[in-house]
Amino acid sequence: MSVDMDKLLQGLRAAAEPTRLRIMALCSHGELTVSDLTNILNQSQPRVSRHLKLLVDAGLLERFREGAWAYYRLAETSETAELSHSLVDFVPVGDGVHSRDLERLQFVKQARADQAAAFFRENAERWDKIRNLYIDDKSVESALIKTLSKAETRGLLDIGTGTGRILEIFGESIERGVGIDLSHEMLSVARVNLEQQGLRNCHVRYGDMNDLPLDQESFDAVTFHLALHYADDPSAAIKEAVRFLNPGGRLVVVDFAPHEVEGLRDEHAHRWLGFDDDAIASWFAEAGLEAERPIRLPGDPLTVCVWPGVRNDVAVAAPGNAQSMNEVRV
Repeated sequence: MSVDMDKLLQGLRAAAEPTRLRIMALCSHGELTVSDLTNILNQSQPRVSRHLKLLVDAGLLERFREGAWAYYRLAETSETAELSHSLVDFVPVGDGVHSRDLERLQFVKQARADQAAAFFRENAERWDKIRNLYIDDKSVESALIKTLSKAETRGLLDIGTGTGRILEIFGESIERGVGIDLSHEMLSVARVNLEQQGLRNCHVRYGDMNDLPLDQESFDAVTFHLALHYADDPSAAIKEAVRFLNPGGRLVVVDFAPHEVEGLRDEHAHRWLGFDDDAIASWFAEAGLEAERPIRLPGDPLTVCVWPGVRNDVAVAAPGNAQSMNEVRV
């Protein structure tokens, strides 16, 4: 990405200060809050906030609001994102100050990991009950990998990311991954999982699937992994996702076929008890997606389906003209 001279100079001026360079180096290792940075740098909150504002204004850092918190990370989409990464690369690995910063960063990450572990312990039984209703996760993940391997995927958007598992699966094979979720607790777990896997190219954001917190970003693939059944309006959620899908990009819905397990609605807040092929095909067509053959993974009593669609900007199907889909059984 090219950058004009004014932006370049603004970025260089913003980075040309010891604390701000330390902040950039720390944020290259993951998303951090003002509180995290205050503890690591041993500086006051107003001073750290001032440094962060200058770095964000210069496009060297990106800021994402999540409830009462704001997370900062090294820029990825701004004009000066490349400059930001280049400057961090110049930070000496053996520098004493930087080494101490990284040691303190590990304490921050360990505290997050402990919180995530506690959340898992409290909810493990509830999640296990759902998993026991359908085929094992590895089979589902394998079908998703097979589907997305049909085309090159450099950027992946995972909507309803939960623990960030889909980003973990594809993290090493993509350039960039973003996960969206409405649960602060799940986002905390996802951050820990991505950090433990060393996937600095992947991060998560708080947001609603009907109003994605993305600004002029685009992806080669979008996934809804067991998430669409929470949507009030699945058609609207799919249309919103397609806005950020590159031409020729692939959107994949992984969810349940129609079922009668009412407990999932009452106890687990599922808005929909599965979807049929015709409904998915119709929503895809309305959003400008060409439906491909779905994969069915029969379980007891739930069957998981993988519905792929390709963004077709040449001939967008009209609502009601969705093509029928011949299923593939696995």
